[in-house]
Amino acid sequence: MILPIFLYGSSVLREVSKPIDKDYPKLKELIDNMFETMYNADGIGLAAPQIGLPIRLFVIDISPLDTEKTFAELKNYPKTKIFINAEIIERYGDMIVHEEGCLSLPNINEKVSRPDKIKIKYLDENFEEHLEEYEGYFARIIQHEYDHIDGKVFTDHISPLRKQLIKSKLTDIVKRKMNCKYRFK
Repeated sequence: MILPIFLYGSSVLREVSKPIDKDYPKLKELIDNMFETMYNADGIGLAAPQIGLPIRLFVIDISPLDTEKTFAELKNYPKTKIFINAEIIERYGDMIVHEEGCLSLPNINEKVSRPDKIKIKYLDENFEEHLEEYEGYFARIIQHEYDHIDGKVFTDHISPLRKQLIKSKLTDIVKRKMNCKYRFK
């Protein structure tokens, strides 16, 4: 089922999400709905707060980036990943600036500086624990989605000047006065 995406200005996007356990109601159905919602919106990642649930869950599918030569490094990573109760243990490496966008902030793209490498502990959909390291663009995608479960959005990482320059766009999103090709709240 395709769910509405909560946009900038929704209070759930500013909540620090709570961990879940294996008895979370209809978890498999929720994960399937998150992937379907993400695909419908042409996204590559979606966090539970973006569909109105303040829980520590996000999904990623990098398949749409397969054709981009810029992201050739991604061939070393699985196409889809599910992260439950994730905790970034370490962020390290060079700070890399790259443009980001977000389904909760339609029509806004800004350059964001993030560490190039991360170490993350998480549970998969079977509640098996993993401790893994990622780098490059895949690490960026994880950090972006992880921000959502910590009550942050990517514009929190841009300069005050850039925020001022996009203030009218942010206001339009808050007032829901923008074009968006997917269902939203």
